[in-house]
Amino acid sequence: MTGQHGTGKVQDGARFPHVRVKGDARERGRQYGTQARERVQRSLEAYERVFAYYTGWTWAEVTERSLAYVAPIEAAYPSYLDEMRGVAAGAGAEFDDVLALNLRTEVMFAAKSRTATGRADSPPSECSSFCILPDTNATGHVLVGENWDWLTHCADTLVVLEVEQIGAPDFVTVVEAGLLAKAGMNSSGIAVATNALVTDRDRGDPGIPYHVCLRAFLDAETLTEALASVQRWKRSSSANYLLTHRDGVGIDVESAPGDFSMLSYLDPRDGLLVHTNHFIAPPKAVVDVSQWAMPDSLARYQRLCRALQTAPLPVTVESVQTALRDHADHPYGVCCHPDPREDAEEQGATIMSIIMDPHECVMWLADGNPCAKPYRRIDYADFLDKPSAAPRAPAHDVSPLATGT
Repeated sequence: MTGQHGTGKVQDGARFPHVRVKGDARERGRQYGTQARERVQRSLEAYERVFAYYTGWTWAEVTERSLAYVAPIEAAYPSYLDEMRGVAAGAGAEFDDVLALNLRTEVMFAAKSRTATGRADSPPSECSSFCILPDTNATGHVLVGENWDWLTHCADTLVVLEVEQIGAPDFVTVVEAGLLAKAGMNSSGIAVATNALVTDRDRGDPGIPYHVCLRAFLDAETLTEALASVQRWKRSSSANYLLTHRDGVGIDVESAPGDFSMLSYLDPRDGLLVHTNHFIAPPKAVVDVSQWAMPDSLARYQRLCRALQTAPLPVTVESVQTALRDHADHPYGVCCHPDPREDAEEQGATIMSIIMDPHECVMWLADGNPCAKPYRRIDYADFLDKPSAAPRAPAHDVSPLATGT
């Protein structure tokens, strides 16, 4: 792995390894799997235990059930399957193994046998995300990010994946080794944060998986293309996607399994949008189960909203970092810590905290709980300096917001 050298310009050192890949889909995957081999193997070992704990399935059953998702992925994004095959080859794993990793949300949240095992009803909560529009923060650009909360083993499986592509935007994403994407930003000015959701429609029906949707956003040249990607295909899982663009736009998409009719949209209010792990405006004909599965979502939502709403204007990156360190309702706060009263497989924590400025191509990343790990500023201006394939705006086309009219 490349570590902190040969990547973006890093301040304050690094913890999560940086993996840089390029070439066609199979070759990128091979390089990814080779560089992240140890972490991919750790992830496979961990999820074999986790899936057995929450679903009662053996790894063979998980991989067999995962094959039902090949056809929908093949119809929509065949190159992603090539990439997974490359990851498997590089990491010394089977394709079915890497596919199952990329379906971990579908397994964790949709397995019908989950509560039949006598184990915990639901896995740990996931994520407190936000975006702040340019008019209300000190950078003058849109800011977007999240605290990503998940199982504690992920502290040893996360990587910063830096991808150079042919015929598509280059991108950076902080992700579990072997997965296609998570939170990140691309060379066309798109940045995405995300939250897990769950509804009564999450039954494990094959469709486009959660992490495939996230990757499609980072392959989009425009925000409109990103939105179209989540509307075009039947999705398998509920999720929240907070999409932003360097032009100063932020749009939140709440989704339930199904087609475009199972989507709802939120706009920032007073320049701010916060989301945790429950629906704000659920699509019609769905029952939001998120508040039952992840009850700490409500307190985190209130605390993060309040912290960002009351921060002195304009909001600074430092004040956002302070908000993301909040411990109210400890250990289940915005900055989440393991609960020693729980079984080891149930314990969650904030695995990483990220703030992104897609205009400047800068991210601030805390490699663990932000209360304990300093944010390191990573400058990707050079790495993401790839012209977008989308047509450029006419020279005379100036936004009214930029002129104050």
